[in-house]
Amino acid sequence: MENVLGLVALAAGLIIGLGAVGACIGIGIMGSKYLEAAARQPELMNELQTKMFLLAGLIDAAFLIGVGIAMMFAFANPFVLK
Repeated sequence: MENVLGLVALAAGLIIGLGAVGACIGIGIMGSKYLEAAARQPELMNELQTKMFLLAGLIDAAFLIGVGIAMMFAFANPFVLK
């Protein structure tokens, strides 16, 4: 039971780290596809840009939800018995 706090810290680090990597990869792929689509059809650039920023916000929101869950486990850990 002594290692629970260390494992929670490890899990919180993994949640934040892997979430950040996933969000960065997702936004990078989405940005490259936006540039491809804008180069092929420049007249749709404004519509595509609006959708790209909306999706970037949703991808970032998913990462921030993971950070919130990791912080909950780090500071208000329900697994540590008092």
